[in-house]
Formats: sequence, C-alpha cells, structure tokens
Amino acid sequence: MPAAKRIAPLLLSALMATGLAGAQAPADNPLLATSPLPLRYPQFDKLRDEHFAPALDRGMAEQLAEVQAIADNPAAPTFDNTIVALEKSGRLLARASNLLGNLMGADANPARQQLQTDYAAKLAAQRDAVLLNAKLFARVQALYAQRDKAAPHAEGRRLLERTYRDMVRAGALLNDEQKTRMKAINAELATLGARFSKAVLAEVNDSAVIVDSAEELAGLTPAQIAAAADLAAKRGQNGKYAIALLNTTIQPFETSLQNRAVRERLHRASVARGARGNEFDTRATVARVLALRQERAALLGYATPAAFVLEEETAKSADTVNALLRKLAPAAVASAKAEAAELQQLIDSDQAAKGQPGFALQAWDWSYYAEKLRAAKYGFDENQLKPYLELTSVLERGVFFAAEKLYGITFKRRTDLPVYQADVRTYDVFDANGKPLAIFIADMYARPAKRGGAWMNSYVSQNPLEGTQPVVANHLNIPKPPAGEPTLMTWDEVNTLFHEFGHALHYMFNQSRYPSLARVPRDFVEYPSQVNEVWADWPSVLANYARHYQTGAPMPRELLDKVARAKRFNQGYTTLSYLQSAILDQRLHQATQAPAPEALMDIEARVLQEEGVAFPPVPPRYRTPYFSHIMGGYAAGYYAYIWSEVLDADTVEWLQKRGGLKRANGDALRAKLLSRGGSEDAMVLFRNLVGHEPDIAPLLERRGLVLQKQP
Repeated sequence: MPAAKRIAPLLLSALMATGLAGAQAPADNPLLATSPLPLRYPQFDKLRDEHFAPALDRGMAEQLAEVQAIADNPAAPTFDNTIVALEKSGRLLARASNLLGNLMGADANPARQQLQTDYAAKLAAQRDAVLLNAKLFARVQALYAQRDKAAPHAEGRRLLERTYRDMVRAGALLNDEQKTRMKAINAELATLGARFSKAVLAEVNDSAVIVDSAEELAGLTPAQIAAAADLAAKRGQNGKYAIALLNTTIQPFETSLQNRAVRERLHRASVARGARGNEFDTRATVARVLALRQERAALLGYATPAAFVLEEETAKSADTVNALLRKLAPAAVASAKAEAAELQQLIDSDQAAKGQPGFALQAWDWSYYAEKLRAAKYGFDENQLKPYLELTSVLERGVFFAAEKLYGITFKRRTDLPVYQADVRTYDVFDANGKPLAIFIADMYARPAKRGGAWMNSYVSQNPLEGTQPVVANHLNIPKPPAGEPTLMTWDEVNTLFHEFGHALHYMFNQSRYPSLARVPRDFVEYPSQVNEVWADWPSVLANYARHYQTGAPMPRELLDKVARAKRFNQGYTTLSYLQSAILDQRLHQATQAPAPEALMDIEARVLQEEGVAFPPVPPRYRTPYFSHIMGGYAAGYYAYIWSEVLDADTVEWLQKRGGLKRANGDALRAKLLSRGGSEDAMVLFRNLVGHEPDIAPLLERRGLVLQKQP
C-alpha cells in the first residue's frame, strides 16, 4: 500500500470529530506529548489502550479551537494566517488517530476494535467540522480567487489549490440541508468501514481449515506441518492441523498440497468468506456503503462514485480506466486459456501415468499444477528457491543492499527501541552524507491480530513545519515458522518485500514543504514501489542475498538463469485474476443503483461475464465480500496497480538503458520523482524523469501479452 499517507483507511480520511466530553486523561499518557525517543518514535512500551480515548478527545477539541481561531481571525486572509495555519493544526489528533489506525492493522485487539467503532463516526464528523466550516471556507475561497498573488511560490499555490479543492469536494459549496445530509453519510460510512474491517479479520480467522492427519498435508514442509499443528492446538484442536487463511482468494498452500480434496476445501473456504450468512457476512455492509457513496457523489454533482474519485487521479475519467482494462482483458484471457490448456495436458498425462481417471482443471488445481509445469519447463520449482531466500538475508543483503547502491543510504539494526510485537525489527536509516534520514520498522509475520496483505504506513511523517523526519513501517504476512526454524520465503514474498520498501523509500525521501503535499494520486502511488521490484532479480542484487541459509553458498548460476527465463510464466493467470478484481471495482462504483445484499454475488458473476473475463479456473484476486482495498482507500482505484505498472515498466526500460543499479540513476529517481511527493502534477514528474509520454509496450513485453486485434 502507498507511499503517501498509508494510514488505516478509516482514519486516513478522518483527521478530525465533533466536540466532545473527553475522558479523564491519565497523567502518564504518552500520546499527549511528542515522544522523547529518536525521531519521535512511538513509545509502544508506555502505551496502553486506555490512553487513546483521552488523546483523541483532547486532540479533537484542540483542533476545533485552532480551526475556529483561523476562521475568526479579524485580519484579512493570507497564505500564512489561513493555509499554513491550517496545515499546522490538529497535531495531537493526527498523532493519536494515526497510531490507533496503524495498530488496528498490525496488532488489533478487542479494545482497539471497540475504539475504532466508537470513534469512526466522531472522526468523520470532526473532518466535516473542519472542511465544512463556512467562515474558514470563505477565507480559503478568497485566497483561491487571487491565488496567483496570494501564494508565495509554486508549491504554495499547489497547496492553496488543493485545500480549496478538498473543501469543495467535501461539500463546502452545498446548502445547509445538503451539508447536514453529507455529514450523516460520512458518519455512517465511517461506522460501516470499521464494521467491515472487523468482520473481514474475524472471518479470516474463523475460516481456517482443519484437517485430521499430517498425511493430508503431504507436500508441505515439516516446519509448515508443525506450524499447522501448533495453530490447531491454539484453537483447541489438539492432535489436528489448522491451515490459516491469508487475504487473497488463492491461498499459498494450494501450490504445495498434494491432496486434491484438501486443496478444494481450502479454496472453497477462501472464496466463501464474507458471504456465508454468519455473523461475519459483509454483503449488507458492502451494499450499504455502495448506496451511500452513490448518494454522496450525487450530492456533489457527480454521476457516479467513480466519476467523483477519478477526477483527482491521473486517469481523470472512468472512460479512460475502462479503455485500459478492456484493452488488456482479451489478451489476459487468451493467455490464461493457453496456460490452462498446458495445465490440462499435464493433469491428463499425470493421471494416466498413475492409472487413474482424469479430471477437468479447477481453480484449486491451478497453483499446484502450475508449479509442476514450471518445474518441467524451466527445471526448478519454488522449493528449490526457498533455501536461498531467508528473510534476514533478503531484507538486509537484498532490499537494503539495492537501496545502498542506488541512493547511497545505509542501515543499522537497533534493538533498544520498543516494539508492539516481539518479532518486529527496527533500523536506523542514514542518508548518503551520514545524517539520520528515517527509522524503518519491519513487521514481516502473519498473526491473528494482523490484517491480511502487505502495506506501508508511517508513524511519524516528514514535516518541515515541525522539523520531523519519517518513521515508516513495512508489513507483510509471511507464515512464521516454529521456533528455531529459518524463515524461508517464496519468490512472490520476495517481490512483495521489494515492492513495499519502494513505498518506504518514496515516503522517506519526500521533501515537500507542506505535509498535505506528500499525498500523490492513488493511481500514481504504486508506480515508484513497482519500479523498486526490478532489483529483486537484478543479477548483482540477487547474487548478494540469494544464499543458502545453511551453507551460505550462493544460488547456483544455472538456477539464477532459470528464474530469469521463467519471469513470464503464468502471467496470463496473474494478469487476469487482477483484472477481474479491477473491473469489479469499476463496475460497482460506476453503477447508479446499489445492489441488494443478496444479489451481490450474482452481480459479480454477471459483471465478469459481460466484460468477457469470466474463466472458472481463474478466480478474482479478491471477491467483493473481502475486497478490503475498495472498502478503504482504493474505492474505484484498484486499477491503479496496472495503471502504475505502465509507468513502472517504461521506467525500468529507462533504467536498463542507463546502466541499471547506478548512483546516477538513483540520484535522478530521487531528485525528479521520489523527493517531490505531490508538489507537482504526477505525470509531469514522470515525463521529467523518462523524457516522454507513457508507453504501454514495455508492460506488454514484461507480461508476455499480445493485444487482440479489434474486429
């Protein structure tokens, strides 16, 4: 998730709540003052759940007072006394809400979930109290009308324009009756968002698959089987084995499990999440959220929620997004069907060799037989790679090494800072001149209290107005091995780690004058992180970290070559699975009528058919009831990954032509892109770096896709 403020979605849009009778604040509340730790790193060891409510209450009251003072200022509005003053307001609230939001993703518990539920509507109301403050808007509007003179420089003008636009998009131009309705919509959306997040996490944990014997887990490693036994025991199922689910539709163990019936059980448990009719069913929540988003868009004068969202993105319109997705979809379907035919041939020959009847390829078979096909075509499988992909080596000798070579920054592990979980690591990051740049937090392991997926967030932001430097975190969901066992990663997890660190670099390098200008469009934010993935298999980087966890021997050259040759393998499947979810997101948010909860899954199936991307062996990467992206910051924006990859692939080609992993290239990336945040139009930043408009050809080449000719 993104380099610009990747705060938990419920709290990202809510910097603020209505004025409140606060709880009694404990005298030792660490949230009420800036942290004395390096770079204001959070005092996790002193933080208790009861500290949040008093800090949030006081933070909201302080911000309302600050904003009202700006609005009531008898002096004529100026850039400093209005726009900059607004940028400086709400620091305590931002600190407390940011920390709660981050911990809700990484370390949820019942008390924090209740806090999120209790404060969701209050924080939404606080945001409305600021953005819909009529006297404040009058001052901003007056400055906007003379923005060429009012703003002191280009960045100031951009901040002024963004502040005005944010207020208008929040409803500042609505009449009083419309504003009242807008506030009610926002409050309900915030509450529903909290409900959805809580249900998705609970449903993942509730859907774990229990098996009776180790024999049923044939294909998993001894460490994985031991971890499954341990998880079952923790769930009160001694002597049995539990397979925990992760966030995506396809589960990692589908690649290894030899028992087809267990694979099917695992797959069906995954796709059923959120639509089982139990207490964690999210369909009614999703349907209500879509209805409210449609009503909000209409109030603001937009035909659909997608039109409202995309206006602020680089794509600008639903037509542009639809054109890209529909251009790629036929090529992805054709490629996936060709891959499926190869897998079916493998299944048929495999079954014939065993003297057993054949069967038709199903979704739960794809990963398993794709891995066998990879081994047959390229001479290796994931299990051959894993011994060379130990977590610490990948992080420190791979991810950090690439950043050191490209940007000149260095890293030093530290063990003196408090953490919220014992297996979380912290590192000092030093700039090329030796000065402190940031603190980096690495939270790598899956656990029941942690949401699925992978993301970046910040605990402290770079803020010249306060003199703060970043404290950023990367989160993955790697299954934790038993004590004493090494953490051996899949190739997909390695790429994910490089990806998320790309977000961290974007955030650490940001040098915008104003905090609000750290934000970049959603369909641009994935671009720099996707570029960073190129270093995962860059020869000098791979040779540095891909070492056998027992012997230290480097990965053999022939295996490295096989990895390189297999880069396009299974890309039809990968692309189609992603496009299905991106198309679903667009169709749900381009609709003018919300679905009934009971019709949601039928609508999903119909959309896939209508768009020509329905192919049963390839399910959507996320189905609607557990599609957390679109319930949070990616509503009508999941297309951003492929949109950003067009820019990414083009930039990687630019890097390769300039020699790849060189300081000159890193300096250019940092100066022209990573340090700029949202201080200039996103596509201007891209063009300034590579020197031309985006070209889709490098993306097609990377994925091995051939566009279908139009009739």
